[in-house]
Amino acid sequence: MDCIMRLFPPSEVVDFLEAMEKARPTTIRVNTLKAKRRDLVQALVKRGMNIEPLEKWSKVGLQVFESNVPIAGTIEYLAGQYMLQAAASFLPVMALAPQENERILDMSAAPGGKTTYIAQLMKNSGVLFANDVSAPRCKSLNANLQRLGVTNCIVTNYDGTGYEKVMRNFDRILLDAPCTGTGIISRDKSIKTSKHYEDIQRASQLQRTLLLSAIDACKVGGYVVYSTCSFLVEEDEAIVDFALKRRAVKIVDMGLPFGRPGFTKYQHHRFDDSLEQSRRYFPHVHNMDGFYVCKLKKISNQVEERGAAEGGDKKSGQKRQRKSDDAPASKSVKVEQPVVTTQSNPKLSVPPPHKKTKDTKKSATKRKA
Repeated sequence: MDCIMRLFPPSEVVDFLEAMEKARPTTIRVNTLKAKRRDLVQALVKRGMNIEPLEKWSKVGLQVFESNVPIAGTIEYLAGQYMLQAAASFLPVMALAPQENERILDMSAAPGGKTTYIAQLMKNSGVLFANDVSAPRCKSLNANLQRLGVTNCIVTNYDGTGYEKVMRNFDRILLDAPCTGTGIISRDKSIKTSKHYEDIQRASQLQRTLLLSAIDACKVGGYVVYSTCSFLVEEDEAIVDFALKRRAVKIVDMGLPFGRPGFTKYQHHRFDDSLEQSRRYFPHVHNMDGFYVCKLKKISNQVEERGAAEGGDKKSGQKRQRKSDDAPASKSVKVEQPVVTTQSNPKLSVPPPHKKTKDTKKSATKRKA
């Protein structure tokens, strides 16, 4: 909690602490692949829900004030017309701005809230890869993809830290990274006492490796969105600043209409000035879970090597040019339970997954927003 307290001036700390004790509003996302918001609202009101459209920044969000029926038990829910999803989870997908007929990767996808939103914005065109390191979580991901009528998605079960060795040349990549979950304390009070400095260190080490892998898997001119449900600078600005120093990327505007600017200064740390374009979301300011979102554009394949993930002496850094993203992979691999592939999807020709380490599996556990 000390790390969180340092984020605010004393006059704001009380408001923040009070907000963290209150439950966030219940929100659902209309699945426009199967329903229109107006029609869905009318149907749910008849079933006894008191709902209203979310604020103007979302065209597909609905806020549920009270309900006489289980929100996840209606015919409309079972038919895939909506997804029960926290409002803050809309933001990374909105920043990613998926386009039709693109090749997109959701690197840490389960249980599928953001993945299905991406497919919705793609209008089931192009090809969407949904990856998760956990095989059991891939099953819940598949279930949501099928329920919501997603037909352009392939589920893969790889350790994301080496995904660029499996597939590359993506137009856009979403990395909603595993984190300590400090932004969702209102849902899990145990986080206040269960997370320690060692947990933050392990999470940030994994996040650095995942972000570099995402950038390497993205094509030149493509976009990577990095997000966490954590307030901690060590998991947010510090991770992006690390990537800016080791890969040829730049931070770009996300087009989100609200949110506080990211930190460029924090205690004795000084980050790249462009981090001001990233966005932070707080429960006492925006009435949603705590979230951090940053959008990067890949400029070239240039890599600055400074050791494995990666501390190391800045003076010893060597730059090299990565091989073309278009280089074909050599071996085929069985993909974990493909959902439905469209005729426009390319044939997968990828090397077998590298062996996951025990530590990586433990580190990749995440509280989803």
